[in-house]
Amino acid sequence: MLRIREAIVVEGRYDKNTLSQVVDTLIVETAGFGIFRDGEQMELLRQLAQKRGLIVFTDPDGAGFVIRNRIKSAIGSQYLKHAYVPDIMGKERRKARPGKEGKLGVEGMTPSVLEQALRNAGATVLGEEDGPACDLALTKADLMAMGLAGTPDSGARRAALLKEFGLPRQMSVNALLQYMNTCCTEKELEAVLAAIKA
Repeated sequence: MLRIREAIVVEGRYDKNTLSQVVDTLIVETAGFGIFRDGEQMELLRQLAQKRGLIVFTDPDGAGFVIRNRIKSAIGSQYLKHAYVPDIMGKERRKARPGKEGKLGVEGMTPSVLEQALRNAGATVLGEEDGPACDLALTKADLMAMGLAGTPDSGARRAALLKEFGLPRQMSVNALLQYMNTCCTEKELEAVLAAIKA
């Protein structure tokens, strides 16, 4: 079990239950879109973020990105880290049918996928050395030069890159840029770009 310094915010209790089997830290639920109505809950998240850091870990569907963006707009980015699970089609065991977009959420992921997502987000694992050095400082201009933004086929290239990284297809260009700068080394990025060219 990973012991991490940051608190984690998830959408619901099933996400929390699944994640608590992988990580030992404070996990807070938003009650889905309840975060939009609950000022006290948002204040709690703000305080946790300032005191120990906060990892936003929502589902890879449209609703998850809306909740993620609400938290991003209310809390300074210097206090946030973002964990993403890949787009995997299916349904959670407890549900009669898949969700609206047909993707598994946090609760449907295996422990190894959840752990990797937290490590990729830059979670501070207590008792371990610092994580891998991420040596990128990319800008949007760099993404344009790589053909990942601003060109007619950049959407397709970006989708292939997101797939190679195991990230949700709906990630914005800004979120991708943040991910690359905080979770990738130059060598890893070169390997992924070579793979999508081939």
